[in-house]
Amino acid sequence: MVDLRDLAVPVVAAPMAGGPTTPELVVATNNAGGLGQLAAGYLTPERVASDIAAVRAGGVETFGVNIFVPEAEPVNREAVARYRDHLLEYAASLGVDLPTADELGDDDDHFDAKIALMCDERIPFVSFAFGCPSPDAVSELRRHGCSVGVTVTTADDAVLAAGTGADWLCVQGPDAGGHRSVFDRRTEPPTQPLNDLVRAVRARVDLPMVAAGGVATPERADRVRSLGPVAVQVGTVLLRTHEAGTKPAHASALADAARTETVVTCAFSGRPARALRNRFIDRFDGAAVAEYPAVNTLTGGLRRATATDPDGINLWAGTGFREGVVESASDTVRRLG
Repeated sequence: MVDLRDLAVPVVAAPMAGGPTTPELVVATNNAGGLGQLAAGYLTPERVASDIAAVRAGGVETFGVNIFVPEAEPVNREAVARYRDHLLEYAASLGVDLPTADELGDDDDHFDAKIALMCDERIPFVSFAFGCPSPDAVSELRRHGCSVGVTVTTADDAVLAAGTGADWLCVQGPDAGGHRSVFDRRTEPPTQPLNDLVRAVRARVDLPMVAAGGVATPERADRVRSLGPVAVQVGTVLLRTHEAGTKPAHASALADAARTETVVTCAFSGRPARALRNRFIDRFDGAAVAEYPAVNTLTGGLRRATATDPDGINLWAGTGFREGVVESASDTVRRLG
């Protein structure tokens, strides 16, 4: 089994689902000495297998894949229906027909099939978000040589992950862009600063840590690693790199001087996530419900219809979004290492 402590450059590329993470981004990260991770979220097992093959075709064997843990609590369809009502007028203005609440429900994102794929492919690093996998799943992955990591936002969650047999933790602070990896989607995301969270986890769990959330400069990366993590994880700072699959409207918004604020919202997906503030958030955040994955499916057509409009799409971004530049991801990773 491989070990995160063996990285030449102690930088991990965040697995950014929905398009930003590409096989090319994973390869570029690894070529710089860091660790790239594919994002399996929202993809079929067949597409994940294709991405794995593309990474290996790029000459990379030591990489990771991130999987979403299915929701523990079923979707509240009545809550989804109420949010749908708020979206109807906006959807009509775009010519989008929204699915009904009865058509929206729970979805395990092919979880079991993806676990089987990781085992068959013997992926070196397999990480999880949105929850903690079962001890049986962790044991099966480890039996096939996979090093298992769990993304946590509290020390209590870190203890739970360690108890399942995880080999390492991704400790995610409140400044992270995109989804907060809370185990319960309906809870308020923790606001404990990353430095304090790292110390709290370290005091209770003796596992290697990768620290994430707002790490966007060499100085910040060095400071965080000095607290004990074996590496930092970065995502937002990679969104404008050549190898990322970020939508042009999203990439441009990150450099737009008029956009100065990030907020945490459930409006796009039904899970709390940090994004650049835009008109969609201003209009619908107050009505949004924490009902992932139903809300993510509900708003999918709206986001596709406004793919070129930064005020209609989810502009995931951490607080360090200004530090992202147009360059190779390899250069970004080396600078932060």
